[in-house]
Amino acid sequence: MLWSYKQYCVRLWKHTGAWREPVGAPYRALVPSDEVTIDYRHGLPMITLTLPTRSERCQFTIKPMVTTVEAFLQDVQREDKGVERAEVFATDGCKVCGATSMEVLLRNDFTLVINNIAYCVSPPVKDKLSSEHATEMEDIKSLVHQLYVALHLEDHQVRKERELLRKLDHLKEELLPLEQMKARIAINANAKTTRLLWIGLALMSTQGGALAWLTWWVYSWDIMEPVTYFITYGSAMAFYAYFILTKQDYIYSDARDRQFLHYFYRKCKKQHFNVERYNQLKENIAEAEESLRRLRQTLQLRLPVQEIKDKD
Repeated sequence: MLWSYKQYCVRLWKHTGAWREPVGAPYRALVPSDEVTIDYRHGLPMITLTLPTRSERCQFTIKPMVTTVEAFLQDVQREDKGVERAEVFATDGCKVCGATSMEVLLRNDFTLVINNIAYCVSPPVKDKLSSEHATEMEDIKSLVHQLYVALHLEDHQVRKERELLRKLDHLKEELLPLEQMKARIAINANAKTTRLLWIGLALMSTQGGALAWLTWWVYSWDIMEPVTYFITYGSAMAFYAYFILTKQDYIYSDARDRQFLHYFYRKCKKQHFNVERYNQLKENIAEAEESLRRLRQTLQLRLPVQEIKDKD
């Protein structure tokens, strides 16, 4: 019994298990491979196929290292609006992922499905490059990359500098009202802390005066000596209690800062001052200024002196 080429392709397709229900809908026909041809022109593969709606032959130039399977199928659908389905399958019936590069796809035979019509595609065998030629091509690619970086790096750095300047302006605008509120709260907390220090000095002066009055005018030193001893011992107990609670020695400057922070945060809570947002903005500004400083150091190594003075 003699079969036509189309019938033979259909039987072969079923026999190999590539035509399976889980993969997709059954194809109405398998078209011979000459309907889709691949030729290399100027080093680039050119896929020629027949558009189903207009029945015209159309050529698609492929950039193997850049073009993906999804991009190629989208080009086919844009060229012919009547293409509702476009997929690519491997010879074993598995669907090829759209992110696969065309360079990988063209290494082996595959099946192109357009509107339930399957095209058997056999890419031509491409001569493999010798090791010396491949090394030369890699050197050329590296040289082209270095030239591109040398030509466009300065423009990229200038654009990055402008972006950082705009970011700094935006952050400083957002920080300005918080800085003003923080300054008012800090003035208030500092005034309360200073007032507390003067009150402490006044109490100590009063205590000293009271002890002197009791010692020389009311009682004698024999009576007041145990009193002053217990007052001194009580002060030592108070300093030790301060160490237990704060895990710090009682140093006047540290105690003053601690009291200042106490008044500061209590005032922030009353006036709804967002301390976390303020600290975050300060950190972002510091990072942006550091990035801008490092970027300008690189720019000044390349720019003429006059341009550097203009920027400063």
